[in-house]
Amino acid sequence: MEVINATGRRKSSVARVYMSEGTGKITINKKDITEYFPSAILQYVVKQPLALLECAEKYDIKANLDGGGFTGQSQALRMAIARALVKVNAEDKKALKVQGFLTRDSREVERKKPGQPKARRRFQFSKR
Repeated sequence: MEVINATGRRKSSVARVYMSEGTGKITINKKDITEYFPSAILQYVVKQPLALLECAEKYDIKANLDGGGFTGQSQALRMAIARALVKVNAEDKKALKVQGFLTRDSREVERKKPGQPKARRRFQFSKR
């Protein structure tokens, strides 16, 4: 099997994944997953598509993450891994799509407007 690459996005994060056959090692920005994502919850989010298809020890994954915060990066990486798994075996697409791993969550942060403290919050109205 050659190297398969895929891209995932969430909020302002972009994940580029390079997947090849191996022992299940996940490397993110030249660091191990446990070093890059110390939180067990974020590690779980990243490994969800692999756990669903029971192929966590089949592939080595190298990922480049850019932009955003921890949550957005982990969800972007989950999407990229799911897309790469579909490229390997197209029959897995239905199972991954039902779980929502292939759907781009397009919600972005709304910009702050001038004359307001936040995007939607207004200053308190004073009649006098």
